[in-house]
Amino acid sequence: MNRLAVAAGDKLDAGVPFYGPAPDPSEASKVKAPLLIHDAGLDERVNRTSFPWVEALRAAGKPVKFYLYDGVNHAFHNDTSAERYNKDAAELAWKRTLAFFKQHLA
Repeated sequence: MNRLAVAAGDKLDAGVPFYGPAPDPSEASKVKAPLLIHDAGLDERVNRTSFPWVEALRAAGKPVKFYLYDGVNHAFHNDTSAERYNKDAAELAWKRTLAFFKQHLA
């Protein structure tokens, strides 16, 4: 989703990436849509790219909200994986996602 936000430019109205590797921070200026980013606290691989990405978005004045869900793994929202799924984090992320879309797509 982060890469889509870069590629889509002003053709995207809002985006919500869930724990995916982020683009190079140098591409932050290409993002036009507000983003809500959900990351898993235990996902060091994704967070290595995500933290600089969020910092670059903010430095570029882009509308971004970032949530880090402590104590959960990558794919915490995937209820088909009992090993990774975290019901509380997934429900909170979904609630935030719906509110974000309601705010930006209404």
